[in-house]
Amino acid sequence: MRAHEVLIPLFDGVQPLDVVGPHEVLAGAGRLLEHRGVGPGYRVALVAQQPGPVRAHSGLQLVADGPLPESGPVGTLLVPGGTGTLTMSDGDPYVGWLRRTAERAERVVSVCTGAFALACAGLLDGLCATTHWHYAAELARAHPAVDVRADAIYLRQGRIWTAAGVTAGIDLALALVEADHGAEVAQQVARHLVVFLRRPGGQSQFAGPVWTPPARRPGVREAQDLIHGDPTADLRVSVLAARVGMSERHFSREFTRALGCPPGDYVEQVRVDTARRVLESEPVLVAVAAARAGFGSAETMRRAFLRRLGVPPDHYRRRFAVVHA
Repeated sequence: MRAHEVLIPLFDGVQPLDVVGPHEVLAGAGRLLEHRGVGPGYRVALVAQQPGPVRAHSGLQLVADGPLPESGPVGTLLVPGGTGTLTMSDGDPYVGWLRRTAERAERVVSVCTGAFALACAGLLDGLCATTHWHYAAELARAHPAVDVRADAIYLRQGRIWTAAGVTAGIDLALALVEADHGAEVAQQVARHLVVFLRRPGGQSQFAGPVWTPPARRPGVREAQDLIHGDPTADLRVSVLAARVGMSERHFSREFTRALGCPPGDYVEQVRVDTARRVLESEPVLVAVAAARAGFGSAETMRRAFLRRLGVPPDHYRRRFAVVHA
């Protein structure tokens, strides 16, 4: 039984964790499979345009085992992210190599902003894909043929897989192992690495509060100030419209046009962000956090957390709260 060939093509400005995280998952799975006598598992090779050291965007150097191969079998083509992908274009030699190599790969995978490289190569056209939450809107703007899902940890579209930011590469690699060798093997690797096999919730739960630039329209800007100034106030659309001197219908239309979401959605997001900060920093009851964030009840806040973050408030607090002595 031959090992499954995994190619990780490096480039200047690569994100090291996008490489090391999946590499350790696949290497760990290979060791486990060999120990059980069921096959060699995976053979992972780091490649680059020139063999040798490749400088990551953090300054760390990774060493490419060989050049970008133009022939030979490829089991999984795993494209990492990093600042280097953000300036790639259709004519970039790296992108051209990805396009050619993807044709002979059984599976094509991106981690974090590696999705930008796949999109430049046309490999994501017409597909759903994800990337680091911070760059999701930019990917959608730059590549309108891609259906960008900002909150997913990873997505699979046939033989194309994409993962969210940085450590989500570990989640994706575990999913690859599960697809290849079953849940039990993937679970053993996850336990060894002290990570979830399936991380609960989406990547929005790990993103910081969303900062939206002030609107240029004075009435909308005034409404923003009212919402951020006191999330516990009466922020119904009718009340906000009256405060800024607009009809309710006109206010809703102008607000949505300026900020990309209806006023009610914006208020809920601000209240969720407020509650997150309370739960992360203070040892208070969920009901207290709900009141301080402007939610009518703990149940209302729970439903908003599930919509926005994919986890209830008490789970969020257990994961992210600062431990108080």
